[in-house]
Amino acid sequence: MLAPGWWDFTTLDDEILKDAAKLTPEDMIGLSREGFKVVFYDTLEDFYLAEALEYITAWKQATDSEPVGICGPIGPTEQLPLVARLVNELKLDLSNAHFWSMDEWVVGDKEISPDNPISFVRAYDDLLFNRIDKELRIPKANIHYPKADTTEYIKTWNSGIRCALMQGGQGDVKHWAFNDPVKREGAYKDNPPSPEEYLKLGTRVVDLHPVTCMQNARTSAGGVVTGIPTRAVTVGPVETWKTEKVSIWQAGVHDNPFGQRLTALMIGKKIMDSSVPMSLLAAHPNVQFNYYRGGIGHCGTEMH
Repeated sequence: MLAPGWWDFTTLDDEILKDAAKLTPEDMIGLSREGFKVVFYDTLEDFYLAEALEYITAWKQATDSEPVGICGPIGPTEQLPLVARLVNELKLDLSNAHFWSMDEWVVGDKEISPDNPISFVRAYDDLLFNRIDKELRIPKANIHYPKADTTEYIKTWNSGIRCALMQGGQGDVKHWAFNDPVKREGAYKDNPPSPEEYLKLGTRVVDLHPVTCMQNARTSAGGVVTGIPTRAVTVGPVETWKTEKVSIWQAGVHDNPFGQRLTALMIGKKIMDSSVPMSLLAAHPNVQFNYYRGGIGHCGTEMH
């Protein structure tokens, strides 16, 4: 296993891992089925533009009588300036639009300050919201950030606002948001939670898997693991199932070639195991996996 004391994808049956490693892009497209679609993009420009357009398509549906929102990640973020540019060029009035951020770092018993350079709130303001023309912006009351005290955030999910879309990336530990595999302790010492148990989890504060900490240290702290918090607040499966569509975007920057294949295989074949949290999206009625063809790589063994 990758981290003693935790569940992860290496605890799966070895045949599943071998089958995933052999998949070609064409095989992955062939995993599409009702409720699950695999799409490839040939250029990064097309990839990130398509991702940005999902925001626009959702927000265009928002009206005074029927507000519409999306839930989005930090990672990937390359689409966010494109979203702002499209909103400005289209003169899209976002007064009835909503936005949920899916997670945030927690230190001690409190979410980190927006002044912190790795704050997700700060990233959204810098990359998206502050770039939108003032007369078009989403009202601040319609932007929902999770906090360590999850009460108000959870209320927004139960307020009747339609969430048309949840976007996300995939981490090395095969999570969406910070829905990581759990520790191997207590009731889960010998087996991870059943899919049914895991899918009952809502927004909550979690301890982060060591693999997640390592990945975020690489992407956000130059590899300084001590610069990354070990806890976070995350949207859960409960909120995910309140969204009409889940769209996962993988440019080959976050997870590796094997991981990109593994979760597609498990969702396509409906192999659900909470040691691979992303695989539980197999039970969601509308999931799309989006890949940059140039970032899919291969799973051959070779020296570098």
